[in-house]
This record gives sequence, C-alpha cells and structure tokens, in this order.
Amino acid sequence: MKDSSSKFNFTIAVVLILVNILTIGLGQTRLGQTRLGQTPEERIAWWQEARFGMFIHWGVYSIPAYDAWRMYQEHIPVDEYVQSADKFNPRNYNPADWIAMAKEAGMKYIVITTRHHDGFCLFDSQVSDFTSVKTGAKRDLIAEFADACHQAGMRMGFYYSLVDWRFPGVIPHGIRLADEKYEAMVAQAHAQVRELLTNYGTVDILWYDMPIPNDAQLWRSEELNAMARELQPGIIINDRAAIPGDFATPENTVKSQNRPWESCYSMNRSWGYGRYDRNYKSVNELLRLLASCASQGGNFLLNVGPDAEGRFPIEAVERLRSIGQWMRVNGKAIYGARPSPVGAPNLGMETMVGDTVYLLLQRWPGSTIPVAWYGSKVKSARLLSTGQYATVEQDGDRVWMHGFPEYPVDPYLNVIELTFEGKPRPSNPAYR
Repeated sequence: MKDSSSKFNFTIAVVLILVNILTIGLGQTRLGQTRLGQTPEERIAWWQEARFGMFIHWGVYSIPAYDAWRMYQEHIPVDEYVQSADKFNPRNYNPADWIAMAKEAGMKYIVITTRHHDGFCLFDSQVSDFTSVKTGAKRDLIAEFADACHQAGMRMGFYYSLVDWRFPGVIPHGIRLADEKYEAMVAQAHAQVRELLTNYGTVDILWYDMPIPNDAQLWRSEELNAMARELQPGIIINDRAAIPGDFATPENTVKSQNRPWESCYSMNRSWGYGRYDRNYKSVNELLRLLASCASQGGNFLLNVGPDAEGRFPIEAVERLRSIGQWMRVNGKAIYGARPSPVGAPNLGMETMVGDTVYLLLQRWPGSTIPVAWYGSKVKSARLLSTGQYATVEQDGDRVWMHGFPEYPVDPYLNVIELTFEGKPRPSNPAYR
C-alpha cells in the first residue's frame, strides 16, 4: 500500500514536466493510414453512413464484476484500489474475436475505454504507473486492439475519461477546488490523449467522458481538440470535453438533435461486466432502439462489458448474433438512413435511404398493410424478409398494400421497402 501511494505521488510531481516534452516520437505508428477529411461534413460522413457501433467498457472493475463506479461509490482509498490492477491479467483477451462479433452483428465501428474514471490505463502511458503494462497484465491491451482493428478494416474509437479519481480532491464531484488543484490532472489528460493519438495508428473517433469540473477553460478543451486534429486529421470528436465537438452523445435515451448525434446504451444495467446483472434488454428492444435512432438520423452505440479474462458474456453474444441475423436481411433500412417524410405512424417507424422508404413495423395488422398521409404515388412495396411484393392500392393520400402474409414473418421488426414515382413527399396538409 505504501509503495503504490508513493508511485502515484511521484507521477503527480512529474506529469507537468513530462507533458511538455512528449512529442509525436513517443512510439512507432501502428498499422493504418490517416483518413483525411477537409470539412467536418466530410470527416463525419462515414460515421453517419454506419449508424451502428459497439461500445466496450473494460478495466480492473471487471474483476469484482458489479460496477465500473465501484471506487467512487464505495469511497475506496487510492492505495487500496490500485492493488486490483495486479490481478488484472486477461488471459483470454483476443480483440480479433471482439471485432468478428461486432462485424457479425452488423456494427461498423468500435469504441473502447482506454481509461475510465478510476485512472487505470489499458495502454502504455509514460505519465502514469497505473497501466496494464506496468501492472499484472504486462501488456499494452490497446496496442493489441488497435492492431486487430486495422488488420480487420474496422473503424475504431478511443474513449478517454478526463477525470481521474486518484487525484486528491476530485471525489466527490460536487466540490469545486481551486483551479490550480486540477493542473496535474489536466496535464495528464493532455499527455495521455497525445499518446493515444500518436502511438496506435489511425484513430477514427475520440470519445471523451466526464469533464469534471465541466469547464472548457480549465481543461483547455479547444487546445486539446486542436492537438487531436493535428495528430489525426480525419478524427471525429464527441461533445464531452465541455465543448460541442462533432457529435452529441445522449446516454441511455434516444434524443434527436439538430446536429450529428449518437445514443449510447448498455445492454443490461451495467456498463462494465456485471456477473449477476441479468437485466438484459431483449433483442426486440435493442432492435427497436437501433431503428429509433436511425429513423431520426442518429447512431446507436451498444455497450458490451467483457469479463476480467476478456470474454463477452454469453447473454451479449446471443443478442449480438440475433441482431446480426436481422441486419443481414434488413440492414439496408439502417445504414445511411435518415428521417423519412412519409411513414407508418400507426404501425411503427420509418427510415429513408436515397429515395427509398423503409417501414419498420412493430405492429403487424395482417395481410393488408394500411398507411396514409402520402403525397407521392407508391410504385412498389416489398417485404425484405421474404422478398414478396404486395399489390398496391392508392386513393389520394391513403395506401393499402395487399397480399402480405397474415402473420408477421420476422419475430422482431418486419421491414417493408417502398419505392415511389419520383421522390417521396408527404400529403398537403401533412400528418406532422
């Protein structure tokens, strides 16, 4: 206990010096080439096409296996908490398996926690001793993850918590200290973001969290983002460094924005691994959330918490596989989706890709599907799960699609693909 405390005090003392000497030469750039984007719209275009990604919360909190906030909530002293890192040695960690599972589920990018609020780094940091390299694992787990992503062609993002609970006075969050009390923590954040964006090849997303205090001037957030864009010109950055960034991040809620946005959800009620957390959302609910995001022009970032050995919980695996089966048939209604001017408000949700509208039906009315408030003539209607076309009848703004199965074919969301004569338009007056 005394040894771990002295190490941390030493880190605080030297971090302000080290941050000024860190350069791009901290390590060899790994696989992957920088994807350049000239404008914010160009940088984020791939992400808005993707619509669906995987979030991974993983760290030493996976050992007790019940809460990623354990250090804070149980008010565990730093000297006691840091000892858990010596037990964190994930022998079954194979990021290629994680990436394969994400791809099977139809996900187009993965965001991983490089460091959570407890300060434990899954990467090799020169400004901290509380890392996977210097403790039990003796491995740079982010290096392995980054290499696997680049080899698989998977877009990757780095989550980074700005706050570090090991620094004196930052717990509890409600107490604001004098600005100079945060200088070492802020310097560490700048140094570690530089390391993450220098040493691991192309990084597509920088996903900050917990700017406590929520003060952009304190965190030097504009400077931090400018450094990120210099090191990774194609990167997109979220809104959790107390400045807007490139996209908004509502959490555990679907909240449409007038800018690019992404809802992040835990699959059960735990962000990290919860051994006895059986409160998993059903496949039907997860697909409903995905469709709800896509229908409003947003992304869905679905979290998985691997166990301390690096394995996904079986409940997560089962759900990801079922989602993947649905996406292989119906993914064209999700990728690149944006809001539709017409839909099926009586039956479910709708998306539009190009000039094609997709009805994602939560309620199945029978062999005839009635919709209304359409200002364009429907040319064709096809059930994606079977490829079956309906006979379309239209009278003004009302449409009937005859000849579909009496009972729903898909156990989750049945998707009907609509094409139009010209562009799809709402009636005048419109439904909404």
